[in-house]
Amino acid sequence: MTRTWQINVGFPLPLGATPTPGGVNFAVFSEHAQQLYLCLFNTEGDELARLPFPEKQRGIWHMEVQGVAPGQHYGLRAEGPFDPGQMQFFNDHKLLIDPYAKQLSERLVFHEEQVTLTPEGLADQRDSATFVPKSVVAVPHPLQHKRPSKPRGAQRSLYELHVKGFSQQLEIEPELRGTYLGACSDAAIAHLQQLGISTIQLMPCFAFADEIHLQSKGLSNYWGYNPINFFTPEARYAIQDPTAEFQQMVARFHEAGFEVLLDVVYNHTAESEINHGTTCYRGLDNQVYYRHQNGQYLNYTGCGNCVDTYHPTTVRLICDSMRYWVDVMGVDGFRFDLGVDMGRERHQFSPTAPLLQAILQDPILSQTTLVMEPWDIGPDGYQVGHFPRGFLECNDKYRDTIRRFWRGDANTVPEFATRIMGSRDVFHKGHKCALHSVNYITYHDGYTLHDLVAYHRRHNLDNLEHNRDGHTDNISQNFGVEGETNDARILAARLTQQKCFLATLLFSQGTPHILGGDELAHSQKGNNNAYCQDNDITWLSWENSSERDQLSGLIKDALALRQRYPVLAEAFLPDDPLYQHKPCDDVSWFNESGQPMSQEDWQHPERDYLSMQLTSASSGEILWLVFYREDQPIRIKSPNGYSVKSVLFSTDERLQIQGYEFDLNMRSVMLLELQS
Repeated sequence: MTRTWQINVGFPLPLGATPTPGGVNFAVFSEHAQQLYLCLFNTEGDELARLPFPEKQRGIWHMEVQGVAPGQHYGLRAEGPFDPGQMQFFNDHKLLIDPYAKQLSERLVFHEEQVTLTPEGLADQRDSATFVPKSVVAVPHPLQHKRPSKPRGAQRSLYELHVKGFSQQLEIEPELRGTYLGACSDAAIAHLQQLGISTIQLMPCFAFADEIHLQSKGLSNYWGYNPINFFTPEARYAIQDPTAEFQQMVARFHEAGFEVLLDVVYNHTAESEINHGTTCYRGLDNQVYYRHQNGQYLNYTGCGNCVDTYHPTTVRLICDSMRYWVDVMGVDGFRFDLGVDMGRERHQFSPTAPLLQAILQDPILSQTTLVMEPWDIGPDGYQVGHFPRGFLECNDKYRDTIRRFWRGDANTVPEFATRIMGSRDVFHKGHKCALHSVNYITYHDGYTLHDLVAYHRRHNLDNLEHNRDGHTDNISQNFGVEGETNDARILAARLTQQKCFLATLLFSQGTPHILGGDELAHSQKGNNNAYCQDNDITWLSWENSSERDQLSGLIKDALALRQRYPVLAEAFLPDDPLYQHKPCDDVSWFNESGQPMSQEDWQHPERDYLSMQLTSASSGEILWLVFYREDQPIRIKSPNGYSVKSVLFSTDERLQIQGYEFDLNMRSVMLLELQS
């Protein structure tokens, strides 16, 4: 017996599926569709009804269906022109996911039936409903809990964490490994608290799919930068309920005092290229959702498509998604993948682009922590330092310079000094403070810290791309042997280099970013593009070792010193108009003889020593920060003949200091307190 559904006109906002006293209101944007259908399914995947939307207002189709309740499975179909030359791909044979769905019935896996464009350029007639996850009417309850105070200034330090990789081999209950609940287990939180970091930056947790080329090779997308929906949490990290378990993870992190950021991908979707699967945006209104020109996608992301973040509809979609993850899921901020796409207008980047300004003017989103990856692969796609105030920016100039300095490259000291002082050539004085610079040595895309000092060349054969993927210039060194070794001398040199990297990072002006696992000496066996390795290559090992203890202990000690001496994170310089209302700190540079750096000192191509004196205006404390990158003994003197009051930190634990003159026997980073 066919059921008769009572349908009312309903309302256009909010978008998505919203329960009402008698049913559910459905509202979906599609400017160019000639007719939109709501398809209701049972839990076995049988299509029960195909209901035409009766009303369209400002591009939004809407209706209320009586008798429908939370838990109902549904999808969408759209009728309209199929004209590849005009970038229109309406095809009612293709079931579509609601862009505002808060729950999906299953993971998306590519099947040929999802393709909407045949090789001949015609509309594919195969029905895809069996092979597309169903949207599920859901009413997630906002996370009700007390958030910790937002870290500021010297307090903030980012720790990049992959939910599965972090917890998969942790000593916890087996059922929790690789899950949201495993990432916030007692053992996980104890480790993070021991490090002293303030902020957990979660790698992508939007529902995502495996790329077609990975699926054909028997690999999978591990990192998660291939979203299918901007509201639904990824189910593969859940035991039962992804939404509730993600919320529980955030609540536990908050209880432990951590700020939580979510790495988000708003620049492209898993629909990829035109001839790939059509499961949502392409079938709803391809002209609106994706950037295109002359019948082709503008692929500024390198992922087959890029979201047209200049269009008002996508601006609303992204802001609605962000508010959902703040208000309902509980996160405190975001890290934006390939953020230049978010700042493009029709084609070119602008700091006043509609989406960027919408975020900064939103009363909720503007109060969150916003970290931008300031590039994409489109025209003028490198925009470090050009985002509006309110966005912190990942600083690859810092990464490259610090790597070159410690590798021993010539002519690096002047730029090294610029980078550790907050890259004020990029984040200009009078406009942005040094904290806008997110400093890092390693990120998920590239070598781990361990591999940075153990490999000279990439080793990506496991990716099944003949070792052609990933960066070729990693500014790395292996200290004489490629890969793992038992040579005690080489192992000692590698450990020292890792210590120098971490100490430089944590004593630099700006906001430090630590790659999760670097404190554990995690190795990816030289793979610098492990996006498709969901295995021991990427899963953190928790075996005890002296190397791990030393690296973890260094991070803990250095972060504690940043808290104790805020001038290490942000010095108030007298020539910076930002700080004209504050007592100004003093920064001076000295050579190994304790004399101010001369022009000749700065220009010497093989200079291996540099030191900085920081005098805090608020406390009067005099700090001396020393960097030495050679392994030959050197005699050094403290600045101005000051005596050493205390050694606050040294990568060389054997350091002996008497008076104001002493020997450095190896490459090292030191932080000392001086007294006049």
